Amino acid sequence: MHVVIVGCGRVGSTLARELTGQGHTVAIVDRKPEAFSRLGESFNGTKIVGIGFDRDVLIEAGIEKAGALAAVTNGDNSNILVARVAREEFAIERVVARIYDPKRAEIYERLGIATVATV
Repeated sequence: MHVVIVGCGRVGSTLARELTGQGHTVAIVDRKPEAFSRLGESFNGTKIVGIGFDRDVLIEAGIEKAGALAAVTNGDNSNILVARVAREEFAIERVVARIYDPKRAEIYERLGIATVATV
């Protein structure tokens, strides 16, 4: 399966390495090129510098062939925006968004977006 990950912090980089290790193809997006250093030399996925809710960036990441997307940046608003674009514009069924404010989880769930809290 092809997976798009937006955010290359601790969670995104770990997820990317795990998924490629399991044989999945991965494209990871981050606005800071230095974030990709977390992936290590052996990472064989695609690294894209850009804003994760930009349609062109998502297309470059292969969203049109993706089976899943994980929005795991350090901002709740960015993550929900990425998740909604993936779900509504590209009809990705498996979408998960990381949240820091657990009070928002209920809103995201109503939108059909699975959430993962940091606590």
